[in-house]
Amino acid sequence: MVRERMVRVRARGMAVAPLAAAVALLALALALAGASGCGGDSLPDTTTSSVAGRSISRIGIVAPEEANDFGWNQEGADAARRLADSLGVEIEVADGAGYDDPGPVLRQLADDGSDLLIAWASGYNVVARQTAGELDVPVIVIGAFEEGLAPGLSQDLETRAQEGAYLAGFLAARMTKTGTLGIVMSADDENWVKMAGGFVAGARAAEPATKLLLAQVGQAGYADAAGGKRVTEGVIAAGADIVFGMGDGSSFGMIQAVETATPPAGADKLWFIDVIGDKTSLDKKGVYLTSVWWDYQPLFERAAKALEEGTFGTQVYYLDLAGDGLKLLQTPHVPEDLWKEIEDVKADIIDGTVEVPVTESKTEVEALIGG
Repeated sequence: MVRERMVRVRARGMAVAPLAAAVALLALALALAGASGCGGDSLPDTTTSSVAGRSISRIGIVAPEEANDFGWNQEGADAARRLADSLGVEIEVADGAGYDDPGPVLRQLADDGSDLLIAWASGYNVVARQTAGELDVPVIVIGAFEEGLAPGLSQDLETRAQEGAYLAGFLAARMTKTGTLGIVMSADDENWVKMAGGFVAGARAAEPATKLLLAQVGQAGYADAAGGKRVTEGVIAAGADIVFGMGDGSSFGMIQAVETATPPAGADKLWFIDVIGDKTSLDKKGVYLTSVWWDYQPLFERAAKALEEGTFGTQVYYLDLAGDGLKLLQTPHVPEDLWKEIEDVKADIIDGTVEVPVTESKTEVEALIGG
């Protein structure tokens, strides 16, 4: 049996969502970069093309919030646990670490014997890469792209989440009774924007006349459940009978709105489409239609294999449909014939027959809706 040690770290400072942590820690990142001198000498060297392979005996993951949120933090911790189980090694989960300097926690994990670290917030990646170089312990980071690569030391993970959102939009357009779909974002966030664009494209591919409503909770309303409920109620009142909600903690408010609001004219049922995690066990009202699920286990396994083979940190790994980490969660609410159609669309995306647009700003999403 795999042994696991849980380390609960008291969060420090104001909580921001992990997907926005890079913004929240901008000053810290700049300060650290400046302290390292011109050229960032304290960061790992990225000029080597290959290194000697390493074995893994213990995995350590640090997450900014508690790993029971049915979202980002839990998905990361659960995927790391499954990796540890598949490798037959120990794991240490340090959750609730906050969004300040993760260096001390990473060092403690390494001191405890972790020989593969996972820094589970985009705002961690600068410090995590520095710590990996100083301790000579490999680390998995997110949100740094090529800058997050250092052979043998730092492996970056990214998403093509718009692909899964395309499938969600296609499904929603097929199932709506009002012909109107709502998209609710907790913030103007890179991944939310990409998925919003993918959702719009998928909906329009299924039913070109679909009306789409885009709404935002706040500047950084990731954990604003009350705001999520209020904004979702607004798009429902405007005619949406299916809501695609992207919000971390605020998604619970979105779901509550779907559970309690009166369906608009033409519909007798409201549905919610989630992201990142799987909240089906919490669905007591039967409104959870599906989720664009981010399962990082395949990427973690790929990184672990690369570490052993000496190719760790030589190329960015993407969470996408082709790699089976990005998927649309199948629930009993989706008719079998429609699910078969979704599977066909998925295959078309993977083989390139269908190209999913990549929207890089909320303005681009709005233009896609208008077009």
